[in-house]
Amino acid sequence: MNEIEKKFLIKELPENLENYKKVSIEQGYLNTVATPTLRIRKYEEDYILCYKFKQKTKLNVASISKEVELPLTEEAYQHLKTKIDGRMIEKERYFLPLENGLVAELDIYGGFLKGFMNVEVEFPTEEMASQFVAPNWFGKEVTWDSRYKNAQLCKISDVKEILEK
Repeated sequence: MNEIEKKFLIKELPENLENYKKVSIEQGYLNTVATPTLRIRKYEEDYILCYKFKQKTKLNVASISKEVELPLTEEAYQHLKTKIDGRMIEKERYFLPLENGLVAELDIYGGFLKGFMNVEVEFPTEEMASQFVAPNWFGKEVTWDSRYKNAQLCKISDVKEILEK
């Protein structure tokens, strides 16, 4: 599946967050230095292995990746968890509906990243991504800033390295 997305920091949390669907995610990276990125994820009670390949863009307005997800058993997940680069990332993901059928995926991190938040929006086309106007609660766009990619976040030593001043 192709993923066309933009990523933003958070200026302020939207109101009534408890009214939106939320899932718990734990993820780690088995390859953070080369393509493809190789990730393991516990998504609620599902265990997933994901290969993520960056794709070329036409308009250069969003990050485009091809993702291939494969199911894992809990045992396989636990085994691979011992082999990750960096640390496991823990986050709560909220799904907030936006205009034009889009969804904001708001991630509030826990563990060693406690205090950090970001939001991603996936688009059906690059053209739609180029026309996107972020809601007021979104902060700075960080789509192209590698410091905010999860494969990099897992390697930081202190969350203060990425918190906006």
